[in-house]
Amino acid sequence: MINDAVLEAIPSPCFVLDEERLERNLQIFDRVQREAPVKVLLALKAYALFHSFPMINRMLSGASASSLWEARLAAEEFGGALHVYSPAYREQDLPELFDRATHVTFNSLSQWERSPKGSASIGLRINPLYSPVKTALYNPCQPGSRLGVLPEQLGDRLPDGISGFLSHNLCESDSFALEKTLQQIEQHYGHLLPQIQWLNLGGGHLMTHENYDVDHAIAVLNAFHDRYPHLQLYLEPGSAIVWQTGDLIGSVLDLIPTADFTHVMLDVSFTAHMPDCLEMPYQPEIVGASQNGEYRLGGSSCLAGDFLGDYGFEKPLAIGDRIIFKDMMHYTMVKSTMFNGVAHPAIGCVRKDGSFELWREFGYEDYRSRVG
Repeated sequence: MINDAVLEAIPSPCFVLDEERLERNLQIFDRVQREAPVKVLLALKAYALFHSFPMINRMLSGASASSLWEARLAAEEFGGALHVYSPAYREQDLPELFDRATHVTFNSLSQWERSPKGSASIGLRINPLYSPVKTALYNPCQPGSRLGVLPEQLGDRLPDGISGFLSHNLCESDSFALEKTLQQIEQHYGHLLPQIQWLNLGGGHLMTHENYDVDHAIAVLNAFHDRYPHLQLYLEPGSAIVWQTGDLIGSVLDLIPTADFTHVMLDVSFTAHMPDCLEMPYQPEIVGASQNGEYRLGGSSCLAGDFLGDYGFEKPLAIGDRIIFKDMMHYTMVKSTMFNGVAHPAIGCVRKDGSFELWREFGYEDYRSRVG
């Protein structure tokens, strides 16, 4: 919990990472790597705050990227293994990707066949025909999915040059979904596993959730490796690494009472700064508040649907009060926009000694450079 004195030093709005909580999460992945034959990568698509990379790359084995820009950031700021996958690569990006990446995965055989060849290990994304994800927007294995090669497209023999598979079908899932995924891979692609050298099980492994059975996951990974000891296994969690490690702090700009509730007008925007709240959708926890109450939280953009509610607070809100949205490190900064020219939150860190360190503030020139 941020104390009042430190809170006063934090600008509003601001994304605030908690160093101690991040290190606690990293200890879990350090244990998984020590007790199971797996290497863990940071997925930049979920979290790319490079100021914190020195805290993370001491524990993890590398990073995964979804584009040339993410790959450049990973190579320049993170180090270690670099796995790259994109549903479709731009032709002009591939030479540099091959120079930077240790592993490059293709979404289709056709694009791999047309690509230049380099020193990176080549993989194919496969569709395990299973996902526990209920929200269609996040389900990569829904009927007619464009993501991944199907079993019938591969036959009995992989083309020369294919060294690995990537299966990404989970989202904030548990160890039993991991177990089911491996069963599906064995059922549909087991005859091809002796022909590859590595298997990347993608992200969505929420190992830092309080209810996640880490012991079971370690046992599942070891049992699979016992059956296929020649395979190097990888995981590339994103949200799990920074799960509950930081907040988004905003302020109340105005209060507008109505017959049914009070609109709370904030200096943050859900559509611009917390898009998953509207896309998923989900209602984030707020410090000192409960879900369902008389306050409806409104973002600072002019989008009619830029609101979230409703909440009850321990004491009546007043203009100038700080609002602390919990668990706002993953899939926030990487998806934020400057829609409406709304001020982008600053970025900082609460260190283990309790002090606040400001890492970045955004100004007009940042907005101007985005729009022209």
